[in-house]
Amino acid sequence: MKRMGMIFRAKANKALDRAEDPRETLDYSYQKQLELLQKVRRGVADVATSRKRLELQLNQLRGQSDKLEDQGKKALALGREDLAREALTRRAGLQQQVTDLETQHQTLQGEEEKLTLAAQRLQAKVDAFRTRKETIKATYSAAQAQTRIGEAFSGISEEMGDVGMAIQRAEDRTQELQARSGAIDELLASGALDDVTGTSKDSLTAELDRVSGDAGVELELERMKAELAGGSTERQALEGGAGGADQATQQDPRFDKQQ
Repeated sequence: MKRMGMIFRAKANKALDRAEDPRETLDYSYQKQLELLQKVRRGVADVATSRKRLELQLNQLRGQSDKLEDQGKKALALGREDLAREALTRRAGLQQQVTDLETQHQTLQGEEEKLTLAAQRLQAKVDAFRTRKETIKATYSAAQAQTRIGEAFSGISEEMGDVGMAIQRAEDRTQELQARSGAIDELLASGALDDVTGTSKDSLTAELDRVSGDAGVELELERMKAELAGGSTERQALEGGAGGADQATQQDPRFDKQQ
């Protein structure tokens, strides 16, 4: 069971890896950072609002304290020491409230400065993450496109290989058919095969044609020999005629008398 559980988790993890898109994960992380930054900004705004409220209360209490001080001075000037004492007593109570509010104001002001600095740092990190996120997304998209192009080229190469094999088979088949056709033509011409269409000749006809062809060749050869022999005879006759004329001239007595 433990092994099956491990196998199941491995297969599930592999399926999740295939289903996961890093770009979506980056966008989700960026969205979460923006939400966190928004919370920090709201915190800064809340602290600043509280600080501003304390400042208003402080200004109001300080105004009341100043007013009581003026009333005490006027009462003392009129000889009403009791009223002056009452005014100063109230003013002392207000001063204690002012002191407490000033302490809270300083605390809130410190918290506001810390949160503002944290918000600025977080903003810088979010901006840097956004830049890196867009760079990674662009790189991932480019790599994904290159992978798809490579896979497409691979598919084309495989298809072209299949086409090449088909062409080679077609050429081999064509050569085989051409060789077969040529062999049949030679067999038909030699008479080894009968032409069912009647266009080829039987063995007797082929033999007669061959004999006739040989006879024609023999006749042509004899004619050429005769021509050659006839030419030689004429030359001999001409040469013989010229020699006989010279001998007759020498033996003719008239020839001698004339000389």
